[in-house]
Amino acid sequence: MRQVAESIEMADVLSGVDVSPEEYTRLLGYPRGWVLEGRARELADWARDWYAKNGRPWFYARQAECMEIGNVDGDTIRPNSIRIDGVDFNSKRLRNALEQAGAHSAILVAVGAGPEAEEHARRSWSEDRPDEYFFLEVFGSAVVEYLTTIAGARLCDWAERQGMAVLPHSSPGYPEWDVAEQPQLLELIKQTRSERFPSCVDAFDTGMLRPKKTQLAVFGLTRHIDRLQRLTSLIPCESCSFGPCQYRRAPYKRAPRTTAEPLPARVAVLDADAQYTINRKALQRWSEQRLAMRSGPDGVIDATFRYDGTTCTNMGHPLAFVYNVKLGPRNEGYPILEQRCGPAAEDSGHTAMCKYIEDPDRLMGAIASEKPLIGQRLNAILSWRREPNGAGCYCDPLSRIHKWGLVLETIHYALVQKEMSGETEP
Repeated sequence: MRQVAESIEMADVLSGVDVSPEEYTRLLGYPRGWVLEGRARELADWARDWYAKNGRPWFYARQAECMEIGNVDGDTIRPNSIRIDGVDFNSKRLRNALEQAGAHSAILVAVGAGPEAEEHARRSWSEDRPDEYFFLEVFGSAVVEYLTTIAGARLCDWAERQGMAVLPHSSPGYPEWDVAEQPQLLELIKQTRSERFPSCVDAFDTGMLRPKKTQLAVFGLTRHIDRLQRLTSLIPCESCSFGPCQYRRAPYKRAPRTTAEPLPARVAVLDADAQYTINRKALQRWSEQRLAMRSGPDGVIDATFRYDGTTCTNMGHPLAFVYNVKLGPRNEGYPILEQRCGPAAEDSGHTAMCKYIEDPDRLMGAIASEKPLIGQRLNAILSWRREPNGAGCYCDPLSRIHKWGLVLETIHYALVQKEMSGETEP
């Protein structure tokens, strides 16, 4: 059992947030460097202004009393388990990071954008204002990312003065950590000491939080700062977008390269150890059953993915959509040159979607115009944060973004498998 003498607990309701335009634009699905114009700029400014007047962002952090990894006093902990203040969590990725960095403690964090934006976005949807709904929903997600970053920056400030370092955070729902463990993490974080928990948050048995624009996280804490210089995957600065931080040890690496930037010689253009949001067994099955890829003599790849789903209303009519993605050659990093999505030739189920019945031209125009990550290299899919949305239909913009994520992750997975098997072409 690793008990700690130093201790930290923080809680705050912020008067405002400073979400960077670049991060907001990225979460909206635009390529790096994109400048919003026209109606998109108007909606983005509206969402930012509305939240500044009505939002109530907050965060809470406290250091755990004790943390256990491995066998303690004859009590065998599961192979991938970490015990924090007597509660077991099962995450191979988090456990490995803590062990490699020689972490002696953990800091439990909760952040939230508050329920106000979520409620207003839901009202916008019910009043048939989907554009306002989408931009405010995404801004709420950007606020959560910002709050997690700010909480991490404050922890880094405190840890630096203690001669320690804070590790990159992990959360239930991240790769190799079941989201179903979120309720027990929430209950553990709520066991505050001297500070009051700033907001009302509940967790369903499935792991979903309410309000949904809330995130729980665990940050490891280590005194072995020298180890982080050797373990590049554990350098927290590379996953932190807080630009003015005076303790930055490495550049922020989330932003992917654009096709205008040359790749270094002998670079791995796809991450073979990718952390996907989708189970690898599902990616394997989809790559075999739903995906077809063809390579031309110039190295350009044409990929076709078929998605089969059902409408969410009208007795669940089956529908089928086809995704076409054109990628540039490998030596350019597989840049995404073209993206198209539309109903399969034989499909009629899409006409039963509620938004199609209300305004078919508007819905189909929106589907055709959405080209997330266009112009970026395929590896950008690994850093594209988006909310899971299991709806089978295409009425909700978030469900369409979710499906594009499935498509691009499947293509990435398939190309990685080809390269690992020694094949140079699909």
